[in-house]
Amino acid sequence: MQGGSADVWKKNVMEELKLGEVEYESAEEFLACVKKELRGEEEEAVKAVELRRVKQGGKTMEEYV
Repeated sequence: MQGGSADVWKKNVMEELKLGEVEYESAEEFLACVKKELRGEEEEAVKAVELRRVKQGGKTMEEYV
């Protein structure tokens, strides 16, 4: 978890853990929370990859632009 909003989220969770404001019962619970929080970023990354694969007249998006 480095960079972007993932890094901000990580820092916030680490601070909450340090202060005892949040506690996870299991690793599975923590991972579920991570997936829920970062799902939007994952979808955004997938869409970016899909856009890079788009062809216009046989050219890649970058070539067309």
